[in-house]
Amino acid sequence: MEKPPIVSAEEWQLARDELLKAEKEVTRAQDALAARRRRLPMVTFDSGYVFDTPAGARTLLDLFEGRGQLVVYQFMDIGPDHYCPGCTKFTDNIPVTAPAALADSGVTWVNVSNMPLAQIEAYKARRGWTIPFVSSHGTSFAEDCGAGGGFMLSVFLRDGEDVHRTYGTTSRGVDRLVFTHSILDLTPYGRQEDWEDSPSGWPQHPTYG
Repeated sequence: MEKPPIVSAEEWQLARDELLKAEKEVTRAQDALAARRRRLPMVTFDSGYVFDTPAGARTLLDLFEGRGQLVVYQFMDIGPDHYCPGCTKFTDNIPVTAPAALADSGVTWVNVSNMPLAQIEAYKARRGWTIPFVSSHGTSFAEDCGAGGGFMLSVFLRDGEDVHRTYGTTSRGVDRLVFTHSILDLTPYGRQEDWEDSPSGWPQHPTYG
C-alpha cells in the first residue's frame, strides 16, 4: 500500500502551514454561508400532516415537542425489508446525545420515513437506534418537502401554531454532516471511496461496495 512521502519536520511544518491557509479560507467561507442561511426567507408549511409514532398519531406541530425549531431527516423508503445504506450510515452517525444537546438550544430532531412504523421499529431495534423516528406513510410529507423517494434534511421554524420551512438540503449537503466522514477526510487515505481525488496507489473502493 502506498504511503505519503517522508520529509523533515521543517518541511512538514511548511506544508502544513500552507494547507492551514486554505483550511482557514474554507472555514471563513463556511461561516459566510451559515450567515446567509440565517438570513434565508421562509415559506409557510402545512402543520397538519399526521405521522404514525410509537406514542400514537402526531401532527407536524406535535413533532416540535413545544420547541421553536425542528430538524427532520427524511430516511428513504425502498421497500419492505430493504434499507438505504446511505441513510443507515447517516443515522448510525447521529450521536446518542445529539437530540438532548439540540433540545438545549430549542431544536427538536426527528427521523421521518415513508416506511410503515412497524418496519421502522424493527430496523431501529436491529440497529440499536434510540433517536426519535416516525412514519409519514400514507402522507405527502416527503413529496411536499421535495424529497420524493429520496433522502433530505429539512429545517422548520414554529411561530405559535404556524409552521414554516426555512431550509432543506440533500446529497453532499447531508453528506458533510456525517461524523465519520469528517474524521476520515482528515486522514491520509480519506474515505477510501473511488470518487475521491487521491494519489495513485491509495486504497479505494465503491462508495457502497
